[in-house]
Formats: sequence, C-alpha cells, structure tokens
Amino acid sequence: MNELERFYACMNYGRVDHAPFWDWGPWPETVERWKGEGFRPGLDGPAADCDHRAVQGHWFFPHPPFASQIVEEDRTTILRINEEGILMRERKDNPASSMPQFVKFPVDNRREFRAFWRQRMQPDLSQRIGPNWKQELRTLRRSDGPFIVIADRWGGFFGPLRNLLGVERLCELFYDDPAWLEEMMDADADFIVAIMTQILDVVKLDVFGFWEDMAYKTAPLVSPAMVRRYMLPRYRRVVDMLISRRVPFIALDSDGQIDPLIPVWLDAGINTLYPFEVQAGMDVLAVRKKYGKHLRLWGGVDKRALAHGPAAINAELARLRPLIEEGGYIPHADHSIPPNVSYQDYCYYLQQLRKTCGAIVL
Repeated sequence: MNELERFYACMNYGRVDHAPFWDWGPWPETVERWKGEGFRPGLDGPAADCDHRAVQGHWFFPHPPFASQIVEEDRTTILRINEEGILMRERKDNPASSMPQFVKFPVDNRREFRAFWRQRMQPDLSQRIGPNWKQELRTLRRSDGPFIVIADRWGGFFGPLRNLLGVERLCELFYDDPAWLEEMMDADADFIVAIMTQILDVVKLDVFGFWEDMAYKTAPLVSPAMVRRYMLPRYRRVVDMLISRRVPFIALDSDGQIDPLIPVWLDAGINTLYPFEVQAGMDVLAVRKKYGKHLRLWGGVDKRALAHGPAAINAELARLRPLIEEGGYIPHADHSIPPNVSYQDYCYYLQQLRKTCGAIVL
C-alpha cells in the first residue's frame, strides 16, 4: 500500500497496512538545541519514516511580495517590514518562533485595500508558481502521496484579513463597517476560486485547506454567529466549486479553542480540521464523539507531553490509540515542537508513534 492509498483508506475508514502518521516539525531554536545533543541536519532524519504532505502555501501570498526592509534596530530587536507589508518588531534571538509586535498593517481603509488587492492579489500562476507552472504541478502530482494544497496565511476569510488589518481592526469591522468586510471577503473568495480553478484544470487534488488561525486559548476571536453570517457564504462558494471539481477533502487549519466554530464549518462543507491544540482544550477523542465520522481529524498529539519523557509520551499515544484504530484520523503534534523537548525524547516519540500506528519499527 503506497502513501496515497493509505491516506484515502484512512480518511474513508477503510483497511490500512498501517495508520498514516505525520510530523509537524520543530521550531528553529529547537533545532539549535538538538544540534548540541547530536542532531546533524541534512544527515539525520528522525521523521524520515513519517508520511509526508505535499503542501503548497506561498502561491497565495501577496505577489509581488513587499521588499523586506529594516527600519530600525537596537540591541535586542529589529523593526522591519516583512514580505506581506506588515511593520513588525521582532526579537533578534528567536525571530522565527517568538511572537512579534505588530506595529502597522498594510491596509487601513477601502482605498488602500483596493490598491493592495489590485497590485498584489492577481491570480496569475505564471508569476506565482513560475512560467512552467503546469509542468511543476504535474510533477508534484506524480508523487505517491496525497496532493494537498494549503492556502497558507492567505486562504480564508479571517486569517488573510487579519494580515491586512490586524486583529483589533478586523474585529471592529464586523460591527462598524460590515459592507467593507464583505467586499474584502468576496475579493478573497474570487481570488481562491480563480487560483484553484486553474490548478484543477491541470491536476487532480486530494485536499484543499483553508488557513484561519482565528481562536485563542479559551474561545474564538469572533463569535459563531458572525462567522455564520459573514464567512459561511464565502466558504460555501469556494467549497461548492471544489466539490464540483471532485476534491474529496476540504480542510481548515486553526489553532486555539475552536469547538464553537465547528458546526459552522461543517455547514460550510468543510470535512477535515487540524491541528487541535490540547492546551486550548481541544481533545480529538471528544471531537469525534461529538461530531461523528463525517469530520476527519489531523493532529491532536499534545506537544507538551514530549518534554516529559517516555512515560508521558507512552501515555499520550495510548490515549489516542482508539482514534488511530478507528480511522479518519492522522496523528501529529498539535503544533511545532518547542525547545524544551530533547532530541532523544523526540526520536523516542516518533519511534513510539510508528509503533502505535502499526508501522514497522526499524
């Protein structure tokens, strides 16, 4: 059974040679720690036996990207404009995985939004992927794994607008200017449909994934009623197009406590969610019991357990074993591996994950 066959069998609750399992990967400073513990990047591959996802995200980013520009710096921080046009202050010691301070966003009004969209959100794949984009897609499709397109950071109806306006300004618009909010959501729906129509004219797709990140530790950042009123019709437009083109699985990525939003996403036709952050109260076993087998689940392995050694790792995987055996679930860490996890414990976790999923342990 190859990876693609295994993926479909798992997602459809069929028989598998072993359950698929994925690796989310470490934060950059985690890799730095591991180097001191014997990890050799490029030589050691502790996650080599995991199934791998063909994920493409930057096709949806603003193009051309903003020129990265350092505005000022001091002893500990850098103030810079990133490729999305956001002015942010970052720590020098951990810029890739610490939370930056967002100082200014690229859009503040309708005029700026329309200019941004006209200049940087055109669905020209010859520019976004390259002049030989059709051949590149066909090459990716030839892999024996699932072809999964995740519209990372710019494929959704909250996450992308958050990148344009900031969380506070965006949340205010749900009440202060819903007409402009709907204009932006419609523009993003048009953009996603235009890109995906071109891709689906060339290759078959196994999964399309929205990206939202629209919840914090205890609750969503916007109410389910607002999501249903403003976002659901735009989800539905994209999902209906994908279903009409025979895309079987529609996924959505959001961190945090997302349970109140799941019924809305199900009504939108989304049938796969991830990564189910345990520290935000998301339990994949409880989600399966509550919502049933129509909703497929990825993730849900508590990354915090990995820092507490073999006994905690064994207990966490034993907790998830019933869902792994039931199917419709692909286990992986509920986010990137933090630097309090040792290289030895990470390798042990992956070995035990293989064993729990029924794969051969080398």
